Amino acid sequence: MNSCPCGSGDDYTTCCEPVISGKKLAETAEQLMRARYSAHVEVDVDFIYESTHPDCREDYDHKGTKAWAENSQWFGLEILGTTAGGAEDDEGEVEFIARFRDKDGIRSYHECGQFKRIDDKWLFTDGQIVKSQPINVNKIGRNDPCSCGSGKKYKKCCGK
Repeated sequence: MNSCPCGSGDDYTTCCEPVISGKKLAETAEQLMRARYSAHVEVDVDFIYESTHPDCREDYDHKGTKAWAENSQWFGLEILGTTAGGAEDDEGEVEFIARFRDKDGIRSYHECGQFKRIDDKWLFTDGQIVKSQPINVNKIGRNDPCSCGSGKKYKKCCGK
């Protein structure tokens, strides 16, 4: 079995390949997002371009996208959530993290991708980078509830 790069657990030939090759349309925004990630892994930049809404291709850099895909080692896609984007919707959002290694080291790309369906075809329209949240460091007192969620006092749990 050749596991699909998108992380679905399915075989590539039945998961993302039919969408990338045009044999079948993505049924949901998430399915298109998974196929776009797999297309980066497989260096199929034509699919990445074609699955971008025509009104949103102005800044698309075909050569740059191809170089990035070829020169990166892809570690996985994590879908964090979806808003709408189902089989009956015409718009949707998919929040995801793509992990990869490039010349600068191991990196994560965290984005909320926007998708629209036009004539039964899902297309990527825009993406907003999700910035890291500041780390909240609160001092825990010995008699406070433990932050691990055990229900025990900190001193009897993780504070030992």
